[in-house]
Amino acid sequence: MAKNRIDRRALLRGLAGTTVAVSAASLAGALPAAASGDSNGHLIPRGHMGIQLYSVRDKISQLGFAAVFEELSRIGYREVEFAGYTQGSVGPITPAQIRQLIDDNGLKAAGSHRSLNDFRTNLEWELDVAETLGMPAVGTAQAPTGNRTIAGYQAAAAEFNAWGAAAAARGIKLYQHNHTIEFSFAVDRPDVRLYDLFLELTDPRYVYLEMDILWAYGGARKYPGFRPVDYVNAHPHRFPLFHVKDGVPLPDPQQGNSYVDVEFGDGVIPFPEFFGELKSGGRFGYLWEMDRAPSAQPNPPGSLGAAERSYQRMVELRGDR
Repeated sequence: MAKNRIDRRALLRGLAGTTVAVSAASLAGALPAAASGDSNGHLIPRGHMGIQLYSVRDKISQLGFAAVFEELSRIGYREVEFAGYTQGSVGPITPAQIRQLIDDNGLKAAGSHRSLNDFRTNLEWELDVAETLGMPAVGTAQAPTGNRTIAGYQAAAAEFNAWGAAAAARGIKLYQHNHTIEFSFAVDRPDVRLYDLFLELTDPRYVYLEMDILWAYGGARKYPGFRPVDYVNAHPHRFPLFHVKDGVPLPDPQQGNSYVDVEFGDGVIPFPEFFGELKSGGRFGYLWEMDRAPSAQPNPPGSLGAAERSYQRMVELRGDR
């Protein structure tokens, strides 16, 4: 897959004594035969189209979950991923009240982004909220660790395996969402890509990944040697969620995440190629996201307008383009 892929046997010899034990067969995954999409040629099935609520955080703060959920449902979104459970000046709200609003608007909670410290200090409460909201998964948008050494990722994988086991005991998946930095290389082993290392060290029964497609392409631009879709096809059951995020390249590929995000369809990410090559296997959720502050989005009427335009372009994405 990647020219810098780990020599797994050599790595595991070097990590003798670790508590992580994953079979070669489960790491390799089995490639299913059927292509992704629906029978009408659409590359993104409508029933699995959702949104990361961070994209409309200004409207949640101004209007509250009730008004925003109603509008997202009208647009056509069917799934939401949380980026917090508060609604700014609108006032306090409980997870049970949020669940009622989800149900009232025909939506489903796909997941939630929480911090590593949330899992370290309040894991059972996080899982309680996930159960209340009916979420099949809960995750983090933080890198597994800021310690980009082999030992640092060993320790991070042990944490994720423990959290994931606790989540699995309650029927919930734990996932990690990438930026570009996870595709860089270990500072003490420049031949080892950190994303490969995390996959190798985490137990596929307990730890999953949400691929942010734009930042994965940013990783491939900044740290070349892989194709994002190959990760998913090699481990289809480990990727329950995508962030469907479009972008344009920054002049310097080493700057930031290497791209700046834009509305879906306004960027250069080859979604027909990515989704056209994607193999089925497991259940994918397709969540639109735009990270940039709503005040920095160039087109009116703000973040909900961007959400509606992006939804329509996602619907129109077909395999015959």
